[in-house]
Parts: sequence; C-alpha cells; structure tokens
Amino acid sequence: MLSPLFLVIATLVRITSEGPVFYRATRVGRYGKPFKVYKFRTMVVNADKLGPGVTGATDPRVTPIGRFLRKTKLDELPQLINVLRSEMSIVGPRPEDPRYVALYTEEQHKVLNARPGITSPASIQYRDEESMLTGDDWEEHYIQTVMPAKLAIDIEYAKNANLWHDIGLILKTLRSLLTSS
Repeated sequence: MLSPLFLVIATLVRITSEGPVFYRATRVGRYGKPFKVYKFRTMVVNADKLGPGVTGATDPRVTPIGRFLRKTKLDELPQLINVLRSEMSIVGPRPEDPRYVALYTEEQHKVLNARPGITSPASIQYRDEESMLTGDDWEEHYIQTVMPAKLAIDIEYAKNANLWHDIGLILKTLRSLLTSS
C-alpha cells in the first residue's frame, strides 16, 4: 500500500541530492543488540562523519528535501522494514546511536529491555526535538538535558506497556503528524 509513497519520496531524495536513497545507521536495539535502522536519507552523504550524531535546528548537513521529510516524519517510513525483520516494533522506545548508549546510566540501560519502536511517548512529546537543539553545542544539550528526559519517559512507558496503551500512542502519533505538518 505504501509503495507509491515510497517511490515518490525515493525519487525526490534521488533528484535533489547526490547519494543513496536510503540511510542505514547502526542503532542499539533490545538487550543492547546493534542493528541497522532504515530511513530515507535526509542529510548529505557521510553526514555522520561530518558532525554530531544528533541533528540541530540549523544543521547544514540536512538537505532541503530532508528538512521536509524530517518535519513530516516521512523519513521514518522505511523503519517498517525493521519492524518486519523483528528488530523494531511500531511502538517502543526509540533506538539510539551506540555512542549515546555508551553514556547511559545503569537505570537508563533498562530501556534496552524493550523492543525499540517507530513511535514512543518520548518521540511524541519531543516531536520537535531538533528545534530544541540550537546554539554552539547542541550535542551537549542533547546529552545533558534532552536524552535523559526522553529516557525517563520511555522507561516509564516500558514498565506499563500494553496493547491498549500502544493503540492510544499510535493514534496520538497520527494526530500529531496530521496537525503539525
């Protein structure tokens, strides 16, 4: 059903910037197992080697079509491949870059007991995370403030996860996408 949308997005990514359509990044999954997460590429090629692992509000590595895909969260659609591969679920804590997982406290490591998801309570609450990451050292702000707050939300979610709560989170995610795009 989504293949026409995938085709349109892939074409836009391909004709507006050099490089592959998809971006595969290593993330830490359930029980600390690394896996490759799929996304539509929204940044210049080798962006992960040109700056921090998080993206700030005015990050020059983001392509023009990438800004649109990030704002609408359409760049996340290929993660359905990760769901089909059982590396992710629809709802669960967002998977994190290994360099940030290395900074987790013992308490924060508990989030790795849950299968990561495409959406989570923290991803809804921090939907505009990039806009919070401004200034000269947005990565440090992410590490010291944003990441711990998101982890606390997702750890609490993981303690109380159930099907009805997940359905509610899916509906909140859809509402958030439709009202703020």
